[in-house]
Amino acid sequence: MSSRTTSVLTIAGIAVLSIAAYAVYFDYKRRNDVEFRKKLKKEKKRVDKSIASSKASLPSSPDAVGVDELREALEQVKAEQVPISPEQKEAYFMTQVASGEQLSLQGPMFSLPAALAFYRALRVYPSPVELMVIYQKTVPEPIFKLVIELTNLDVSMSVPKSGMDDLDEETSPVKGRVEGYYLKFPPKSFGVKVETRQVGDGTKKTLVLTKGVKTGEAIYKEFPIVAALDSDIQEAGTHCSQCLRSVEPSMSIRESESHALNTVYCSAACQSAAKSQYYGLLFTLERPLPQEIPSEPSTAEQLNERHKAQAQFANYLENEMPGHAAPLLVAQFIARQVNAEMSKLISQTLSKTTMTADQADFTDADGGDYLLADHFERLRYVDVDLPEDGLKLLTAVLDSAMPGLDALATEERYATLLGKMLYNAYGVYYDGGRDDRPVTNNRPEDIERTRTPVGTSHQIGSAVYTVSSYLTHSCEPTARPSFDSGTSQLHLIATRDLEAGEELTVAYVDVTQHEGESVVDCRRRRRMELARGWKFACPCERCEREGQEMGVISEDKIKDQSKVEKSMERFEANEGLL
Repeated sequence: MSSRTTSVLTIAGIAVLSIAAYAVYFDYKRRNDVEFRKKLKKEKKRVDKSIASSKASLPSSPDAVGVDELREALEQVKAEQVPISPEQKEAYFMTQVASGEQLSLQGPMFSLPAALAFYRALRVYPSPVELMVIYQKTVPEPIFKLVIELTNLDVSMSVPKSGMDDLDEETSPVKGRVEGYYLKFPPKSFGVKVETRQVGDGTKKTLVLTKGVKTGEAIYKEFPIVAALDSDIQEAGTHCSQCLRSVEPSMSIRESESHALNTVYCSAACQSAAKSQYYGLLFTLERPLPQEIPSEPSTAEQLNERHKAQAQFANYLENEMPGHAAPLLVAQFIARQVNAEMSKLISQTLSKTTMTADQADFTDADGGDYLLADHFERLRYVDVDLPEDGLKLLTAVLDSAMPGLDALATEERYATLLGKMLYNAYGVYYDGGRDDRPVTNNRPEDIERTRTPVGTSHQIGSAVYTVSSYLTHSCEPTARPSFDSGTSQLHLIATRDLEAGEELTVAYVDVTQHEGESVVDCRRRRRMELARGWKFACPCERCEREGQEMGVISEDKIKDQSKVEKSMERFEANEGLL
């Protein structure tokens, strides 16, 4: 196996966590299961035969491949049977990537067969968008371009001119993951859909109603992906660290670890959910792999190093980052990815189709066919300065738990995740919010802000959601977040009667005009908060109307600095895939 093939497989193994789990399971099966080794050899022989056949049918000229030839080749690939089980997909993926690499070394005449091999691997990969990014870095450019053409051709052949309702997701991996994503997310039961709409000087994905609602009616309810208490609330031990519910000290359940951030829970269910989602990996010495995957027990030295790394990270969160929830949210998210995809893999391997409550408590797509990474990849973010100490300490925790996991938090990825947490987090507050949040000495531009209509200073914690992250800001919002259940579950409430097709907006900041505050001062305050926290100048009708009434003909516009990941930009630019 060449170095480039190794690079593709290695990068693929850490880019999407289900493949990381595949790798662990695959290695175990290969070493311990005779029948599995036989199947693998049989698969390799089949691929070798396919390579020989491809060579025999090659044209005599290495000229550019025509559209008709691409279409014919694509039809042949689509007619092939796709593996079903996780172990079959893993073996198929690895052999196809290896075949693509072998063919790519044979010269320009073998570019199409090589591209077809890489495209076959794409068909079974859990997150094709991620794999395309990997291909761009590792596959020779002419072959990568052919893979792109095959992808675009597949999509164009599968999308009816009349619309997208009849998409056949089984025949196009990228369409199923990119275009098909918004056919299944958000769930239809939520009564909303994601559309691209004009917002200010650009376009954004935003939520639109699919049915009418009345004033005060709950449009939908959703649990967060990750949530964290404010540091002073966490230290006080007055709220559940999992659901953020207020809890009486005498009724709380405490963790025993000395470096556990004074973590308490309101119930055994919350404690179990936290451990399975993130806490077990980040703050305990429990084995990181599910029981179904055998592994060598950790040595005393390894356990000591893991405990040391966790204690240093906890100390960093408590003493060096007070008032900043984003680093903990990022750590929770990475840990939750690891555990969720490991659990999903084991469930699929054991032919279990039912997701447990703690796995499915954030809003997933209809059918549950998407990974947590698929949801988070599409969220907008803002660029942030990278706190090097935080990254170093987190990677030490991950690596001490399972060597290789630290690769999930590269500098670029960590900075992007921080930016997504800061851009999309909501402040959780009860009964109008609290008035005793500690005042920070940070500069105004360095204060961590959340989408909180009563103001970030009144929240008790922060939480990030899959659906509600698509809500855009307005100083005259059509909806408001509420936490009526007394937990981090967000209830989106209509602020007026709304009809199907109307865009849903919320206030990211306190937009009420305070006593003694002029219209000018109120407008300036909320716009400054938005510029500092979300890096845009508010384009809403209220701001425009008040600006005209005040005689503000023109003012400095802050270009919206939020962005989407490059993988999403690339697909958006190709044939309108988003």
